[in-house]
Amino acid sequence: MTVTTRFAPSPTGRLHVGNIRTALHNFLFARKHGGRFLLRIDDTDAERSTAAFDQAIRDDLDWLGLSPDQVVRQSDRFDLYEREFERLKAAGRVYACFETAEELELRRKVLLGRGLPPVYERKSEDASAPEGRSPHWRFKLDHGAPIVWTDRIRGEQKFDPKLLSDPVVRRENGSWLYLLPSVIDDIDLGITDVVRGEDHVSNSAVQIQMFEALGSDPPHFAHEALLVAAEGKLSKRLGSYGAEHLREEGVEPMALLSLLARIGTSQPVEPVARLDDLAAAFDFAHFGRAPAHFDPHEVELLNARLLHLSDFAAVRDRLPASVTEDLWLLLRANLEHLSDIDAWLEVVSGDIPAPNLSHDDLAFVREAATVAETIDWSAEPWKALTSTLKERTGRKGKPLFLPLRLAITARESGPEMAPLVESIGKARVIERLQAAARR
Repeated sequence: MTVTTRFAPSPTGRLHVGNIRTALHNFLFARKHGGRFLLRIDDTDAERSTAAFDQAIRDDLDWLGLSPDQVVRQSDRFDLYEREFERLKAAGRVYACFETAEELELRRKVLLGRGLPPVYERKSEDASAPEGRSPHWRFKLDHGAPIVWTDRIRGEQKFDPKLLSDPVVRRENGSWLYLLPSVIDDIDLGITDVVRGEDHVSNSAVQIQMFEALGSDPPHFAHEALLVAAEGKLSKRLGSYGAEHLREEGVEPMALLSLLARIGTSQPVEPVARLDDLAAAFDFAHFGRAPAHFDPHEVELLNARLLHLSDFAAVRDRLPASVTEDLWLLLRANLEHLSDIDAWLEVVSGDIPAPNLSHDDLAFVREAATVAETIDWSAEPWKALTSTLKERTGRKGKPLFLPLRLAITARESGPEMAPLVESIGKARVIERLQAAARR
């Protein structure tokens, strides 16, 4: 099995959530079935396709952990496209057309005005070519061969080719549109499965006839529902929300992938730490037909949940050297992004501001500083401190614990205080209580 994902130039040169989702589903399907994940870069537009664009795609996929088994650049394969194009021309399956874009648009409006489908109207084979015009080339659909296939998500699909326009496969300047080169690539590279958005269903229909015209069986197709947000379909024109943005925001790749693997399916969306685990549960039978609604806030929530479950070994290489496993286990439940740990390290071993406390609380933390100097710090100092203060002051619950947390951490909430106080240490705890009492 070999599955493929295709990327064309985008204005940003980076991957947005829509094409990340498609690449992920191709990757997971290949991983689950022991297949190969192939990346095809559509760089036939020399003006928009640059070395930086190529590298940006690779960098984004590497960050996501979706490294392909093979990379193919369509600009390296022009000789193959030319050869197969000539074969189709000789068989009468591609033909020259001379209409301008303006003429085609005018005819389209006329047909719509008459209540007719705006299908391209073939000219007679003996029609003369306008002088001085270069042709564009179309693939000639077989109108007598209904197009039928079983989609892995959408089920049985049927198209009447008479209701489809013969697709343009080559422009007047000789450059390629993606439809025919993709088919030629799929045959040459042995692609067995293609996962793409449902907006490509009609493209798949015409490509199936291209496969047949070239003497090959088409791959299996899976057309997933569109990914939508509040502003509508997420496309490369709208999708500034993507790999580069998420990386800058400190989002864990697996938080995004956990959402994109399950969104639009019947499976629960939950944080998953490993791609292999996502692949093991991946099944097109779970996919629905309704648009999948993407909410960036869900990514943030999953990011926090993922960190809260992360083992020390999974993050050790990205943590400051001072963070031990015990300290990680203590702090991780309070992180939304991994970089948040820097602020908590300040709480543990840095300088923090003294809080503004009420008159009564100032007296209370002054008493706490005195008690902290007398208790045994070798065995459960937090329990000893709070128990003694409860007996001396009569405070309990929030009036007891909150002023202490504020004085010791400058935070109203955070990790469990008992192990946190031990990590901060006797000298620093007493110093902070005294500083709070002087405020």
